[in-house]
Amino acid sequence: MIIDIHTHISAMTAPRGSTSRKLLNSIPFRFMRWRLGMVGEDRQTEDALVELLLTTMTHAKTDAAVALAFDAVYDESGQRSDERTHLYVSNDYVIELAQKHPRILFGASVHPYRPDAARELERCIAAGCVLMKWLPLTQDFDPADPRCIPLYEILAHHGVPLLSHCGGEAALPLLRPVTQDPARLEEALRRGVKVIVAHCGSKGVGSDPDYVPTFVRLVREYENCYGDTAAFCLPNRWYAMYQLLDDPFLRTRLVHGSDWPIIAIPPLKRIGLAGMLRLWGERNWMRRDTLVKQALGFDHDYWHRAERILRITDAKRSELR
Repeated sequence: MIIDIHTHISAMTAPRGSTSRKLLNSIPFRFMRWRLGMVGEDRQTEDALVELLLTTMTHAKTDAAVALAFDAVYDESGQRSDERTHLYVSNDYVIELAQKHPRILFGASVHPYRPDAARELERCIAAGCVLMKWLPLTQDFDPADPRCIPLYEILAHHGVPLLSHCGGEAALPLLRPVTQDPARLEEALRRGVKVIVAHCGSKGVGSDPDYVPTFVRLVREYENCYGDTAAFCLPNRWYAMYQLLDDPFLRTRLVHGSDWPIIAIPPLKRIGLAGMLRLWGERNWMRRDTLVKQALGFDHDYWHRAERILRITDAKRSELR
């Protein structure tokens, strides 16, 4: 199976989730909503985006996609902070989608500072989550904090990967910049968690620090460290895609992700002007992401690696087959 491990859905209505006015009015979100035709802020708009994801997957020849929940911000005392939560997609909403649509896989999200973090993660695993997603930079916590250790032990015990954003972020508010560094995930790696470094630590914008070298070090030191290629078809991350593709060993640790509905922009380098223009004509952004990566030489193992890494239950696997 070809599985996209990094896709997003919208949640603007309770109890599905919430999106702050600041985020809705930001340029990246306004562009994506305009491009996708999602101008409303109601359940019909949320449902339409899910249907668009399913249609997009079909045309992109993607067998399944992980839809990512996104937990709220919790402060140092463990209290939920709604005023600092700009994006919230509840686990229950994604569980519901995965139950309704066989080709959608449940990506859980559990903030490690919440008092019931371990219990919530166990609940998500029982509900069939295939991975857990973090964006510490925006969710405002430190993966090196000892409070994360109980979650690492649960993930390792059940074989559930941790997909954690590293490197810069251009679309969401930055609450804890120090957590861009993938080295802060070493405790998870030491405890046997399969860690997928989202974006391989590449830059969100040109002025960001480059953490790809740190990602490369971790991959060479830990056999349970991987990186996803989400948003690699954006100009600010092209450099990382070329660098990693040029190393035969690093290629064996890359996992497919698109970051849909992020736009995919074909690079001129290595594809040429004619190839870039041809790929630009593909209006399905997920398929365009796939075609760009195929043109650049991502191999057979890359496209099927996610199926081996994710925790997919037998019941879900039979649905997909």
